[in-house]
Amino acid sequence: MRNVRVAAVCMRSEAADIGGNLAKTAVFAERASRMGVDILCFPELSLTGYSLREPGKIYGGSSSEAVLEKVLGIAREKGLLIIAGLVEPSDGGRPFITQIVAGPRGHLGSYRKTHLSPKERRQYRPGDRIDVFSYRDINFGITLCYEAHFPEISTVMALKGAEIIFIPHASPRGSPMEKNQSWLRHLPCRAFDNASFVVACNQVGRTKEGYNFPGIVMVFDPTGRLMGHYRGNHEKMVVADLKKRDLEEVRRHSMRYFIPNRRPELYRDLCQGQTG
Repeated sequence: MRNVRVAAVCMRSEAADIGGNLAKTAVFAERASRMGVDILCFPELSLTGYSLREPGKIYGGSSSEAVLEKVLGIAREKGLLIIAGLVEPSDGGRPFITQIVAGPRGHLGSYRKTHLSPKERRQYRPGDRIDVFSYRDINFGITLCYEAHFPEISTVMALKGAEIIFIPHASPRGSPMEKNQSWLRHLPCRAFDNASFVVACNQVGRTKEGYNFPGIVMVFDPTGRLMGHYRGNHEKMVVADLKKRDLEEVRRHSMRYFIPNRRPELYRDLCQGQTG
């Protein structure tokens, strides 16, 4: 890993307002570019908005491919990597909740949410891969909202070389303070257990479908220490400098880097499915 400047955005995204959401994406990207940001992370479903009402019809006359091309154009123009969320249609079935990874030189790939909440399972289709992405000597994974409660996901990413775990959310429950308290219970663990940076952000504001998202951004270092933070009711971008030396200090310490000392032969029960 090299030193990297990241930014995470609280953005209000209205469902089906593709043009408006893309316009905001461009504004934040321009601001991030002026600040020397390398990687810009937006919330889950930031481009299409969060919807549980026939999300497969959210595009109207547009398409997910056209939205991707727009984001790729913004990334290319501003010279940074953009991680942004959209509804991804699938052939003849429910769509995916997807986070695209758009770089200055093209599409690096996409992550499809693998663990859906009970309500999401009625409308969306789960992905079936846990991938890690590479960009300019930086390895990172993406975990979406509800998935942050499954520590196995971040562990798999760490085993695959992830140095940063981005956790975009579209979580409408609670006030900014309540969401702050909730995130402080589990997100530092994803950083501490895996000796990885964690960058998390949520949508913000009330939408026409009746969701009210508490605005929050948190950035943790590989020890689980909070190093960047916002909570409130307005759109906000938080910038943080992630230092190579902070990662190496933990991962070179035999008593602070736990991943090399795992004993997977004892964890077979994790792969046996539900019990009881």
